[in-house]
Amino acid sequence: MLDATLKTQLQAYLEKVTQPFEIVASLDDGEKSQELLGLLNDIVGLTDKITLRTDGNDSRRPSFALNRPGADIGITFAGIPMGHEFTSLVLALLQVGGHPSKLDAETIEQIKGIEGRFEFETYFSLSCQNCPDVVQALNLMAVLNPNIRNVSIDGALFQEEVERRQIMAVPSIYLNGEVFASGRMDVKEILAKIDTGAANRDAEKMSAKEAFDVLVIGGGPAGAAAAIYAARKGIRTGVAAERFGGQVLDTMAIENFISVQETEGPKLVRALEEHVRQYEVDIMNLQRATALVPASSEGGLHEVRFESGASLKAKALILSTGARWREMGVPGEQEYKAKGVCFCPHCDGPLFKGKRVAVIGGGNSGVEAAIDLAGIVSHVTLLEFADSLRADAVLQKKLYSLPNVSVIKSAQTTEVIGDGQKVTGLTYKDRTTDALHTVELEGIFVQIGLLPNSDWLKGTVELSRFGEIIVDAKGQTSVPGVFAAGDVTTVPYKQIVIAIGEGAKASLSAFDHLIRS
Repeated sequence: MLDATLKTQLQAYLEKVTQPFEIVASLDDGEKSQELLGLLNDIVGLTDKITLRTDGNDSRRPSFALNRPGADIGITFAGIPMGHEFTSLVLALLQVGGHPSKLDAETIEQIKGIEGRFEFETYFSLSCQNCPDVVQALNLMAVLNPNIRNVSIDGALFQEEVERRQIMAVPSIYLNGEVFASGRMDVKEILAKIDTGAANRDAEKMSAKEAFDVLVIGGGPAGAAAAIYAARKGIRTGVAAERFGGQVLDTMAIENFISVQETEGPKLVRALEEHVRQYEVDIMNLQRATALVPASSEGGLHEVRFESGASLKAKALILSTGARWREMGVPGEQEYKAKGVCFCPHCDGPLFKGKRVAVIGGGNSGVEAAIDLAGIVSHVTLLEFADSLRADAVLQKKLYSLPNVSVIKSAQTTEVIGDGQKVTGLTYKDRTTDALHTVELEGIFVQIGLLPNSDWLKGTVELSRFGEIIVDAKGQTSVPGVFAAGDVTTVPYKQIVIAIGEGAKASLSAFDHLIRS
């Protein structure tokens, strides 16, 4: 199952296992069970600390649980955790085997202190780069607290179960049999939902903090660069982010970040956060900004208020809240989000294996999505509003070479159709004839660009007609002492490398403002 290189790497990791444990597999006569058995035999063959039993009685087959004698640990994998989930498997083996996590002591104690019964079921796909964060977070929580259990389920392998529960997006998380959440989450986000007092405690701590010299709102590439440049000046620096990493966390392949030939979004975000943490930067994650109260006088303090009830003050602000996927804004779209309306083809594509889907948008993102999906689904219909595709020529050539792809231009999507449970089709208007047409399908992938996360700033800083923060050549906004950088601004070309440069520039400008005021 594992090639020689992977075996060598895994054996080195397994040397960190200090406490013996067993793997209990539940198998049947199918091909996938034999494939899983091969993987598990490879694992136990690399260390004498792990033993394998094949007498498991789990109804999901193939699956396996990790059990440590004398401990009640609830970790189960239903499926074969390769692809993006191989790292989740390795971490689970290490943590069940006694190797400590890198989680901070305060969060570990919070997890251990949670009372009640928490039976999680996490549906993932092997091509989803967002899923491992959820799987790894819940598995770690299950290691630390016997009241918490997690079954990680490969949705592509257990299609009947996915159909029954109408799961059309991953990661999808169930808690005690009920829908809990959908999308990327880390340990602290999960804790905030199940430990309801934690948010109030964190808000009180935040509000009690002293004013920052520079406070960065947003933790994407622009925010990370701004924080590093500010901290290097030796001034009191903070970062408050709704989700550290921002949109980059949802980016699959990155091949145009200069000096790095190829990487993935989550990997780049980890590197950015590690770099920021090399300095004395106060990182406050899971904080959604809701209001800006500019300083009432020159040299005064700006205040930012957050959804949690917390507020922070600073002498200078750098706004880098980034952007989000643009939605179609048609009837049915909101109703059928995660029920057939999707935004991540890499994550959710495998759930539509053998089905019919549409891609909305003919730019690079849309055409790339259509090409990727064509290898999984039965048919892809790409709809483009304009009379020609905007994607690069090489992508268009590939797209038109695929036998199971249809391209419809001058098409304006007017409605998402469903049966109350899931998407069943869409309606579009032919913009050349005004005729309405219906396409029967099971999934819709929206790829029509980005919207700036600036709604909370209306009435405080000047915005363009597109909602972008208007900045000058130094990143200064219309409010003295308030700067902005990245995809939320009017700076053209929304690229990671540009956002990083703009973040650094805004930070240098903020420092210049501080020493002059």
